[in-house]
Amino acid sequence: MQQIDWIILSVTLLFIVFYGVYKTRGSKNVEDYILGNNQTPWWTVGLSVMATQASAITFLSTPGQAYADGMGFVQFYFGLPIAMVIISLTFIPIYSRLKVFTAYEYLEGRFDLKTRSLAAVVFLIQRGLGTGLTIYAPAIILSTLLGWNLTVLNILIGIMVIIYTFSGGTKAVNVTQKQQMFVIMAGMFITFFLILHYLPNDMTFTNALHIAGANGKMNIVDLSFDPETRYTLWSGITGGFFLMLAYFGTDQSQVGRYLSGKSIRESQMGLIMNGFLKVPMQFFILLTGVMVFVFFQFNPVPLNFNPNNREIIAHSKYKEEYKELENRLDQLSEEKKEFNLIYMDHLNQGYDNPILRRQLVALSSRESDLREEARDLISKADPKATTNDKDYIFLHFILNYLPQGLIGLLLAVIFSAAMSSTASGLTALASTTAIDIYKRNVTEGKSEKHFVNATKFFTLLWGIIAIVFACLGSLFENLIQLVNIVGSIFYPVVLGIFLAGFYIKYIKAEAIFWSSVITQITIFFIYYFYIYKVEIIGFLWLNFIGAVMVIVLAFLLQVFGLKGKRHHTIST
Repeated sequence: MQQIDWIILSVTLLFIVFYGVYKTRGSKNVEDYILGNNQTPWWTVGLSVMATQASAITFLSTPGQAYADGMGFVQFYFGLPIAMVIISLTFIPIYSRLKVFTAYEYLEGRFDLKTRSLAAVVFLIQRGLGTGLTIYAPAIILSTLLGWNLTVLNILIGIMVIIYTFSGGTKAVNVTQKQQMFVIMAGMFITFFLILHYLPNDMTFTNALHIAGANGKMNIVDLSFDPETRYTLWSGITGGFFLMLAYFGTDQSQVGRYLSGKSIRESQMGLIMNGFLKVPMQFFILLTGVMVFVFFQFNPVPLNFNPNNREIIAHSKYKEEYKELENRLDQLSEEKKEFNLIYMDHLNQGYDNPILRRQLVALSSRESDLREEARDLISKADPKATTNDKDYIFLHFILNYLPQGLIGLLLAVIFSAAMSSTASGLTALASTTAIDIYKRNVTEGKSEKHFVNATKFFTLLWGIIAIVFACLGSLFENLIQLVNIVGSIFYPVVLGIFLAGFYIKYIKAEAIFWSSVITQITIFFIYYFYIYKVEIIGFLWLNFIGAVMVIVLAFLLQVFGLKGKRHHTIST
């Protein structure tokens, strides 16, 4: 990085922090601090909802996911537009009519206090973990870039977000997310068109798509019914739908975004905006990763993108073996470049040569074998090393091929996304703790100022906890998948509780509480023994299985003897 990159990065991040503090200082009551005094217009709601989900992990991991596995990950989002419509028609009117500060307040009126507390605690656990990951992801970047201590970076990034979130609450989050989304999308569009510019001069965008397709990167829709296949049309529409319904409908980090809308209609329009734009945005980010793959068909590529692994090998007895693999990869890269240029010439003549396509597939298979051998050597050199390098692919491209200034902008994109999702997570954790746990059990008679200060204290507390989670984090198979796995383990139970509350009045408090407890334990069991160990099914199916199990089991418990009554009667 050059001086101009540091200037762009620093100015962008400092502007966001101080602008957020300046525009939102001095919240006087809980409604102002948690709901932004219900003054948020629909387009800000929409941008805020998008920015909350688009964490640094999205821009760090998603291109690497596409580079390695292609466009199929986009199927994960196919259920999102449907979920947005259902939440707009059902969830938002109920939340708005009851004038709740958090989603979980509804559950006490519909069921009882322990059900509300259970849902709140499950949310706090999974969102605390998720918020820690949003801090950890950008810390990887600077740690890799500068060789700084990862723990120190986690602390610095966490403190930067805490400053303006502590000061202005939800209003600060909404205000800053507009600037963050502008930085994010501007940076990604510039990068995408630069990648196309870097491709061989006579290569068209259509040719680039053909090369990606020949390597299996453009298989967008998978119609198979194999439950072991992680991303298919069916898992996206079912498991993805239930996950999105749970995330946007019951996760306070998202519910808090649209509860701050000026009206029911403004909140609904904001969510529908997200439904229209989210899938194209994810498609574009994945396509950027695919174009990075095409770029590396014509340029040198490392054997492992994680520079930490290269350091491990360099100081091990396996460095000569690794060097031999690198030499073989260099030779293979020249072959790939030659065959891709020939294939491109055939495309320009209007002929998609099937023999060349098979040769390209064979070359990619040989490259995969070399990378697998490299991972084995890295594991031998250090059994604790993380050999999966998907999260470093886009970072490698940014640092080694983008011009001065744009590197700083792209790092600002990743940090802006991290700050956005982390800030939303902290406000949600703080408001849930203050309203659902603290205020519900504290002695009556406390002032509005007391609860504002309490919410600020919980913002600080959860900021510290998230930093601790980040410091304990380590790379999983892929960060974007890790976030979704955490959500798929915890969201289904909460979603099942809300769906039963909204749509099945026959189910009462005792039945829903115990069915939720049993289901959560069962999900832990299914994930550990059938997904983590042997991958009999993809993790997305947990969202469908868990939500349905909560409802069915609660219904059966209600029929066969748990006759607990609702705490209050709420019309839904």
